[in-house]
Amino acid sequence: MPGSPGFLDLRQKLRTAELSTVCEEAHCPNIGECWDRKSATFMILGEVCTRACRYCAVTSGKPLGLDLEEPGRLGRTVEQLELRYAVITSVDRDDLPDGGAWVFAESIRQIHQRLPACEVEVLIPDFQGHWDDLRTVLDSGPAVLNHNIETVRRVFKSVRAKGDYDLSLELLKISTQTHPKIPTKSGIMVGLGETREEISQTMADLRAVDVDLLTVGQYLRPSKAHVEMDRFYHPSEFKEIEEEGLALGFKYVASGPLVRSSYHAEEQLDAARGVLA
Repeated sequence: MPGSPGFLDLRQKLRTAELSTVCEEAHCPNIGECWDRKSATFMILGEVCTRACRYCAVTSGKPLGLDLEEPGRLGRTVEQLELRYAVITSVDRDDLPDGGAWVFAESIRQIHQRLPACEVEVLIPDFQGHWDDLRTVLDSGPAVLNHNIETVRRVFKSVRAKGDYDLSLELLKISTQTHPKIPTKSGIMVGLGETREEISQTMADLRAVDVDLLTVGQYLRPSKAHVEMDRFYHPSEFKEIEEEGLALGFKYVASGPLVRSSYHAEEQLDAARGVLA
C-alpha cells in the first residue's frame, strides 16, 4: 500500500509541480512501489482525451488549448525529484495538427538537458498514422518507444472505437525501421473477452514487427460505466503467457495481475540493452 517515506515525499513534490501523472489519473495499483523507487509516469497534453476507450479511467471530451510551458515544468520537476527513470504518456490529442508530438519531443529534450542520467521512456498514441509526428518523437532520443496494442484483434474495435489494430502494429514496425537502436514495447490487457489462442496470436503479431518488450496485465474495471471484466486470470496463466512470450523472442515479458505499461520499466530497458547492445 502507498505510504512509504519515499512515496509521500514524491507525492508532496508533485502536488506543487502542476503536472499530472497517469499513476493517479488511471488509478494504477502499483503507485506505491514505483514512487518509492523514484520512478514515475507523467501524463502530458492535459487531462482530457479526444477518444473514449471503454476501459480507460481518463476523462474524455474536447480539450481546451495547449500548454507550451509544460515541457519546461516537467524537466524542472524531474530534476528536482532526481528521478532515475521517467515515463511520459499522454491523452490522445486528435485535435492538434501534430497530435502532440512536439510536446513529447520537447519534454524529452528538457529532461535530458537538466538531468542527463535520467532515462526517458515514452508511451505514445498512434498519431492517426502521421509518421512524421512519430519521427519527431523518435529523433528526440527516448530510451524506449512504447505503444500499447491493448487487446486482441477481434475485441479491439469494441473497446477502442477510434483506434486501429493494424495501424498500431505499423507504428511499432516503422519505429524499429526508423531508429533500430531504440527498443520498442507494447502491452496487452487480459479479461476483455479474448481467448487464450487470441493472446498468442497478438503476441505473434507484435513479434512479427520486432517488438522487443511486452507487458501483460489484468484489466480492472474502473467504474460501472466502463466495459465489464470478462474474467480474472490465475497467476499460473500469467506465468504461461510470460514463458510463451520469451519463447517467441521478446527480450523481456512482464506478465501478472497488476502489471501495467511502466511496471519495472528500468529492468525491461536493461534487458533490451543487454541483447541489443
